[in-house]
Amino acid sequence: MDIKVCGPGCPKCTQAEKLVKEAVGETGVEATVEKVTEFQEMAKLGILSTPAVVIDGQVKCVGKVPTKKEILSWIG
Repeated sequence: MDIKVCGPGCPKCTQAEKLVKEAVGETGVEATVEKVTEFQEMAKLGILSTPAVVIDGQVKCVGKVPTKKEILSWIG
């Protein structure tokens, strides 16, 4: 599983990344979590607002910090 957390490094983006890593750790799912900070790369993914979470190329969340419950449902 390939998970990308998109954002320039603001507090909300950092929080989203932390929650994704916690959720992955709790489930034991084999996943790579990558932080995407370059706007050009985000645009390629179709992301125009941050924070955003992309799992296996599918945009799951844009413009808000997802809850851990939401993240668990995406990766579970």
